[in-house]
Amino acid sequence: MKTSLRITKFMSVVTLSAVLLATGWKGAEPIQAAANATPSYEVKLLLDTAQVLNADGSLKSGIVNEFGISEDAQRLSVEYFDTDSLQLNDEGWNVRFRKKDDKKNYELTYKKRYTITNGNIDAALTQANKEGFSASDDNYEAEVDWGYSKQTLSFSNDKKTNASKGLALPSPDQALKQLQDNLPGKLQNWKSSNWGKHTLANSRVRGPVQVSKYKGSFQGLDTDVEVWPIRSANGSGTDNIIEISFKTSDYNTAASNRTKLMNLLQSKGWLIPADSLKTNLVLERY
Repeated sequence: MKTSLRITKFMSVVTLSAVLLATGWKGAEPIQAAANATPSYEVKLLLDTAQVLNADGSLKSGIVNEFGISEDAQRLSVEYFDTDSLQLNDEGWNVRFRKKDDKKNYELTYKKRYTITNGNIDAALTQANKEGFSASDDNYEAEVDWGYSKQTLSFSNDKKTNASKGLALPSPDQALKQLQDNLPGKLQNWKSSNWGKHTLANSRVRGPVQVSKYKGSFQGLDTDVEVWPIRSANGSGTDNIIEISFKTSDYNTAASNRTKLMNLLQSKGWLIPADSLKTNLVLERY
């Protein structure tokens, strides 16, 4: 009886092996990793306040004419939230609360930044992909910020809550509650379970800054000039940080027009040869 059972089991194995060979079964296919995200590009350059700003804070006629700026400035109230020791910023995260004068909503932005080394955008995208920011995640917009000498990859999650027109912001506690209520999962569990939730709960407001944003054009691209009056380092006044920028989805368009814009600004004496650090200045000075 035992010999008969062994023969039966052996024949079953042989039969199954033959079937597998005939059908070409290879086992489960490996799971394919999601592709890297495809970023857009924003070129940002700093302008010399003394050369482009009037004493009353308005733009001088030279820059207005050069970039076809004809409308009044859009006004914005902008503030950031972080802990006293800037724990969010140290992990590459910025949490922003913003109100535009002409819009009926508050804008909540959660942004993760990655340094781009030696222009290797693909390496930064791959690192971001390993940490969950891939082409399959449509909750975040990927963008390369391209300044005077640096590039930074960022992933932004933008949300809106209801508000009235005007620049009025809710109290810091109310703004923080809105940011907590809309906290995205990636930030919430960034270093460990609920790390982002606890870190944001222990954050305080930085700002607000009353920003003026002018719309113009360069090489057929929509171009913005923003004036940020940021508290001075000693707290006795303000330093005007002025930034000109344009956006495009195409790398070559960004690269060629960045060069053209830099050359123009240099020829006019308007360019500051440095990278914009306005977010860091707000975090440090408020």
